Amino acid sequence: MAEILRIDGSQDLPAAPTLPANVEAEAALLGALMVDNRLVEDVQIRLKAHHFFEPLHGRIYDAVLRLTDKNMIANPVTMRPMFEADEAMREVGGPAYLAQLTGSGAAVIGARDFAAQIYDLALLRALVGVGREMVEGALDTSEDVAPLAQIERAETELYRVAEEGGSEGKVKSFAEAAKVAIKAAEVALNNGGGLSGITTGLRDLNAKIGGLHNSDLMILAGRPGMGKTALATNIAFNAAMRFLQDQEDSIDLSKSAGAPVAFFSLEMSAEQLVTRVLAEQSGISGEVIRSGKLSIPEFQRFARVAGELNTLPLYIDDTPGLTIAALRTRARRLKRQKGIGFVIVDYLQLLHGSSRTSNDGRVQEISEISRGLKQLAKELDLPVLALSQLSRAVEQREDKRPVLSDLRESGSIEQDADIVMFVYREDYYINAHEIEMPNPSEAASDPERVQKYQKWKDDFDKAHGKAELQIAKQRHGSTGVVRLAFDARVTKFSDIAEEEYFPEVR
Repeated sequence: MAEILRIDGSQDLPAAPTLPANVEAEAALLGALMVDNRLVEDVQIRLKAHHFFEPLHGRIYDAVLRLTDKNMIANPVTMRPMFEADEAMREVGGPAYLAQLTGSGAAVIGARDFAAQIYDLALLRALVGVGREMVEGALDTSEDVAPLAQIERAETELYRVAEEGGSEGKVKSFAEAAKVAIKAAEVALNNGGGLSGITTGLRDLNAKIGGLHNSDLMILAGRPGMGKTALATNIAFNAAMRFLQDQEDSIDLSKSAGAPVAFFSLEMSAEQLVTRVLAEQSGISGEVIRSGKLSIPEFQRFARVAGELNTLPLYIDDTPGLTIAALRTRARRLKRQKGIGFVIVDYLQLLHGSSRTSNDGRVQEISEISRGLKQLAKELDLPVLALSQLSRAVEQREDKRPVLSDLRESGSIEQDADIVMFVYREDYYINAHEIEMPNPSEAASDPERVQKYQKWKDDFDKAHGKAELQIAKQRHGSTGVVRLAFDARVTKFSDIAEEEYFPEVR
């Protein structure tokens, strides 16, 4: 209740609630640490100075850590000079207060419990702070009313508190890590070898990288027109479809080579992406679909495919201008609500960093974004595929194949990524320098032009419908080139049929 009414009509306002804290536990812990400096090793990983409710206690704790870090004894005598001029220390009796803290030797026994309680109470205070900001923000209508933005900020802050609360216990023994490694090897074995992660749906790419692995940040880069979004959409569909098929086949989903996918499309709308998927699966040109030139049978096929894919676990967020913090918040929500196991971001340069890094320049902002994507992959324990633009330096070279230095705006992208892939289509560049076929009269008088046209045509025919996916960096394996087929009509990448797969001609 906001107020309490008396019978006489006067009001009593409820007393403001006190923040959760235990100053006595803080004092007991500090005394224990100064009595036995070895206890510092047990508490310092989890407990920080800002977790103390009493600021003076936080400064004393920080002083203990600094001295022990230098292999010095931290006790009331060695710490006295550090607090001679401390105003708060003078208010409690001066440096003699340090000696008072060590008065109870019994506190040494319960030091770990004191540290745990101080930490838990600090988390509760942080939670109170988030709640207070939520209430104040919701009540303040002096600025633009943006409830969804406030909810997003609150989610980010709540997760930050939760993330800090789960920061301990991240160390794994060799045996624990070995179990995870054995499980990955078992998955690869059960999938016939070559695939230990989520499938890309492309045989040769799976063989090269072993599938998409949890906690990996993968960068797929290329110049405009190379087909980055098309390839990412193909991979997203293949992973989601494999999960759906395994689900229908009653396969243990923890061993599935597929996963529900979250696709953050900052450039294209959800409808455009879905149209691409449906065009690919129905075999109908995207241009025909957009222009409305479908025949009745084509439309029926298109609608049938849409119905068949109605339960596809592919979730598209086409909100423009997302910050890296907002993207991470939305990804965590989708992980919790939909159980996603794979995240795609199209594309990295369209994300925004925090206002702080934005003021420091674009390079710093991109560095924050790439670090944030890597942290997201580790936090949610899933693969993240981020598309990236390349600098125009590619266009100035005779050989247009990208290299790592072409990654646009920041070397941190290369540093943070576990895998960097470049998509390259030679027929795109050959077609850009098209030579028209000379008519019969021109051909008779200009054989050199005929020769140039024939060479251009031979080069184009040789490259047409083919693409290269260059694995330029891979932490877990070798680099190299994966050759793919590309059907521009339906924007679909697929494996190239190798000669040994063809039946013998008799």
